[in-house]
Amino acid sequence: MQQKAVINQDFLSIILKRLCHELIENHEDFNNTVLLGIQPKGVFVAQRIEKELEQITGKKVPLGLLDITFFRDDFKKREKPLSANSTQINFLIEGKKVILIDDVLYTGRTVRAALDAMLAFGRPESVDFLVLIDRTYTRNLPIEAKYVGKAVNTMASERVKVELKEQGYEQDCIWLVKNTE
Repeated sequence: MQQKAVINQDFLSIILKRLCHELIENHEDFNNTVLLGIQPKGVFVAQRIEKELEQITGKKVPLGLLDITFFRDDFKKREKPLSANSTQINFLIEGKKVILIDDVLYTGRTVRAALDAMLAFGRPESVDFLVLIDRTYTRNLPIEAKYVGKAVNTMASERVKVELKEQGYEQDCIWLVKNTE
């Protein structure tokens, strides 16, 4: 297995600041905007975005955690039962501008499931999608992110591995991993 760093800790910090400035440019005062982090790994990115936005704007944007386990189109095809993460959304999203957040955009199936799961909390005015890594050329569904940290061209034999401090890693790093078997 070979791996190559595509984003190191310093670059990740720059990317998160840039993404927040793009959000500010498009959402201005955030009075009608909420953040939803897709469980499990999108939550870590969403929490960082929330913290950075608060530092820049002085405002706290509502943050929810969205579990999509039972909305996935492949959850019944698994050999062992899936264990769900918790959904923690303490607000209605009816009429709100939602920023859906995840770590990696791959086939688009996770985002489709998140859109389905989100509707249980109301019908939003709009939905934007923010992702740290966009794996280009890998979509099964016509989904793309409005806010992208970095686009990475990948092959079927490669995967993206996100390591964040919140997950117990010593430092942040995002890797492109090539299976050599």
